[in-house]
This record gives sequence, C-alpha cells and structure tokens, in this order.
Amino acid sequence: MRARREVAPAAMSVEERVASADWARASEELDAQGCAVIEELLTAAECGELAALYAREELFRSRVVMARHGFGRGEYKYFAHPLPRLVAALRTSIYPRLVPIANRWSEAMGLDVQYPEEHARFVERCHAAGQVQPTPLLLQYGEGDYNCLHQDLYGEHVFPLQVAILLSEPGRDFTGGELVMTEQRPRMQSRPMVVPLRQGDAAVFAVRHRPVQGTRGVYRVNMRHGVSRVRSGHRRTAGIIFHDAT
Repeated sequence: MRARREVAPAAMSVEERVASADWARASEELDAQGCAVIEELLTAAECGELAALYAREELFRSRVVMARHGFGRGEYKYFAHPLPRLVAALRTSIYPRLVPIANRWSEAMGLDVQYPEEHARFVERCHAAGQVQPTPLLLQYGEGDYNCLHQDLYGEHVFPLQVAILLSEPGRDFTGGELVMTEQRPRMQSRPMVVPLRQGDAAVFAVRHRPVQGTRGVYRVNMRHGVSRVRSGHRRTAGIIFHDAT
C-alpha cells in the first residue's frame, strides 16, 4: 500500500503538489532507469475534469485516430491555444524541476544544447524555429486498443523528458493498458519495462535518449514508449510534452 502524504493532495494546488514531490528521488530513478513515477500528482476530481475535456472539440487543434496511421488503436487529441488552466499549470510548474536533469543529460551525452530555467523561454526557442503548435494532449483507449512503441519528436528542438498522467483507475475503469517502455542498448538486445500507475500518478520518462555510464564512459541508449492492449473498459491519459510542434 502506498504511503499517504501528510497533507491530503486535494487540499493543495497542483503547483504545490508539484513543488512537494520528491524530485531528488525522481532524478535518481530517471538516471538509473529513464523513468520515474510521481504518485498522486492529480486528485480524482482533477483527473475527471481533464478526462471530460475530451468531448469539447473547441479545445483541440487536431484529432488522431491511431489505426489510420499504423500507430496502434485508440485516438488522441492535441490541445489548441490557449491551453486549459490545469494543463498549462502542469506544463509550467513541472518543467523547471526537470531542467537540471535535462542539462545534466545533455552535458553527459556531449550535446551542444542547454535548456533555460523557465518554460516560456524554451517555448520562444521552439517558436523561433517554426515549432508553434502546442503538444499537450489527451489519449483515449477502449477495449482492444493499444499504442505502438514510439517517440514524441516534433521538430528540431526536443526537451528530453515528458510526462504521462493516468486519468483512469486500473481495475475499476479498465484492465490491461500498461505503460510500457523499451531501452535499446548498443550491441545488446532491448530491455523492456512496465510502469505501474494508478489514477492521478504521473510517469516522467525520457523522450528519445538518456545517458548510461558504461565501462568505457557514457553512452546513449534509445528509449521508446507505448501502451499495451486494453483488455476491458476505457483508459484515459494526459500527455505533457514540453517542446512545441511544427
């Protein structure tokens, strides 16, 4: 059974919950595994609020039916500007917590890129390169749906970490539908991972690459993520991606 916080999450704003999360532990897990879980980032009420937005077409810039593109089964929608308050709050409050990790990874992998402390400045960088479309999204799966392994790359500028928040409760709203990842290591077979989540939990994970310390120095591993087949019910997820799209 998971430990409870001293202050009930519902009594805190989302910004306060982000600030109170154990980012030191998350940093260690990201360095070791390429993924970390922040438990109870959203309340059940906030999960319901976000999931209900899916029906409001005016909030979105596009809808993608996965089967049409060979992405899997299910569908997702990208939010349009202006982003809903909760989505915008998540994007701007989580980003600064991840910048130290992103910059450390960039240096370790020998990349000539550093990320600014404020998300607005990074968005300016994206927009200057023609990446002007917002990328936060909602995903919806039904029985038999799944998401193929992929990377969320939308242009030249890529923030190396992203967040997926489970809006449904496993075992009650759906079965199956686990968040899965693979780590492709040089000259080795890929390593699979399954990330257990409950409603309101957030998975923070590598978008494309992460550094790994080897016997001959640091090397890059290639990361992909997806969702296993939903066996029953409906699964809904919010995706918080920090770079914008062309």
